[in-house]
Amino acid sequence: MKYLIHALVVTIGIASANIAFSQNGSGYQKQIDEWHAKRISSLKADNGWLNLVGLYWLDDGRNSFGSNKQNKIVFPQGTITELAGYFVRSGNTVKLIANENAHIKVNNEQVKEALIFTDSAQAPVVSSGDLRWTIIKRGDKIGVRLRNLKSSAAIDFKGVPRFAVDSFWRIAATLQPAGNGANILITNVLGQTSVQKSPGKLVFKFNGAQYSLDALEEGNELFIIFADATSGSTTYPSGRFLSAKKPDADGHTVIDFNKAYNPPCAFTDYATCPLPPKQNDLPFPVTAGEKYDGHH
Repeated sequence: MKYLIHALVVTIGIASANIAFSQNGSGYQKQIDEWHAKRISSLKADNGWLNLVGLYWLDDGRNSFGSNKQNKIVFPQGTITELAGYFVRSGNTVKLIANENAHIKVNNEQVKEALIFTDSAQAPVVSSGDLRWTIIKRGDKIGVRLRNLKSSAAIDFKGVPRFAVDSFWRIAATLQPAGNGANILITNVLGQTSVQKSPGKLVFKFNGAQYSLDALEEGNELFIIFADATSGSTTYPSGRFLSAKKPDADGHTVIDFNKAYNPPCAFTDYATCPLPPKQNDLPFPVTAGEKYDGHH
């Protein structure tokens, strides 16, 4: 009875959205559980967020690195030789000059010198022992994102708390197109604001009132950054992320808040997460998806 009442509340005023909710019960629970299991596996993967151990912004010119504290960039003790070499930043390019005893590889080939970042090509993976790093660019900042494949944070990870799965939070929505050239402003945790192209707003009904969330495009899906009345209490203070299928020919899709997940910054200090735009702060509590236990 609870699910029937919830479904009626959600679908009031959305007669045009012919989306059937046939996945209630154990089948729907299994689907969300499987999605969540993949989510945990991705966090623990070699390229996941749990094994990040450093983010070092580069100055123009030479940036010495290694485990010795005399270096400009100090990698964690015991993970690399004391004097491993230099990163040389010149504008928007970064060159690596490696000391021989550092045993540094670029794309699995040992090197003494290599160009490891330009604006026009994907940054290669650089490695030494259990360390892996890539060069990232955020606005005018260029930095070294460092991973340790034997990070205790990944090895000892116990999972992510979440609300009980409830199909009440699987809500019909309609994409209201933004038109050509529509943009929204997205600010990240570094305080940098960028202009992002938006395909429009996802409009939906909740408890008889209409709300909307500005969406971004991410591959074949829509990507939403949102906050709600649980943010900072039972969920991550800086909001959560959510993906939705692109709409069908009639503009209809589904927002499934059971798949709301924490941003990388909930797990590491070394991410540069986007923050929810002001218009995506929902005034009601979304008691679905991932919680935040305040551990990080």
